[in-house]
Amino acid sequence: MDKTILVILDACRFDAAKRNLGYIESLIDYKKGAKYRLWGELPSLSRTMYATMLTGLPAWQHGITDNEVNFTLTCDHLFSLCRRAGGVTAAASYGWMSELFDHGPFDLVRDRYQLESEGNISHGIFYVHDDYPDNHLFADGEYLRKTYQPDFLLYHSMAIDRQGHLHGAGSVQYEKAVCEAGYILAGLLPQWLKEGWQVVITADHGMNEMGIHGGTDSAQREIPLYIFSDKVRPGRFEEQEMTGLCVAPLLCRLLGITSGEGMIHEQIL
Repeated sequence: MDKTILVILDACRFDAAKRNLGYIESLIDYKKGAKYRLWGELPSLSRTMYATMLTGLPAWQHGITDNEVNFTLTCDHLFSLCRRAGGVTAAASYGWMSELFDHGPFDLVRDRYQLESEGNISHGIFYVHDDYPDNHLFADGEYLRKTYQPDFLLYHSMAIDRQGHLHGAGSVQYEKAVCEAGYILAGLLPQWLKEGWQVVITADHGMNEMGIHGGTDSAQREIPLYIFSDKVRPGRFEEQEMTGLCVAPLLCRLLGITSGEGMIHEQIL
């Protein structure tokens, strides 16, 4: 199994990433990775899109139709597929990920630290407040990566989403949150790549200027997809629009595991 990192920058719009993720964009310019434009599935809500991105299924199939719909998925997803193939999984993320892919409802005392677990997520550090700082989140992920050397590792940041809801996309606060995530990734990405990790960086949905997402316009749906892997042809492919349904089968192929039932394969690799 080929070790792979997935970074989800919650609510990071395509145009905001292009403006503010300078180091990552420079790697694309020098053909060290590939960049695509994703058209997010609907509804463009967080819990729904977490399920869609990691199962490869639309909401009407996996059943997470709204942020208030809360149950643990029984269909195939990245964590279960990786575990079934004998891999080790880890996540530094919002507590909804634990509820969706391992067990729920989330209890902060019981579930914040889930280390040495027998569930779908082998090792997890979870948070529940949207203002959890990105530097703490990525430090949590680095602890999991260095301590357990998982095959599939998720880093999930909420800082951009929070500033978008408070101030709207395009605000100084929103743009600074994207910049801050970019600075952190610029410090981590060279080491990840040097150590042979494959890295996918994307978002779940966008955000409009009113601080809203869930709807159908491009501000709420257009998100970036950056891929750093020898299995992917490098370059800029922003005009090749794909949907968020491609993320799960892409990750399966990068990991070298069998895709889940119903996943649609798009020609990225």
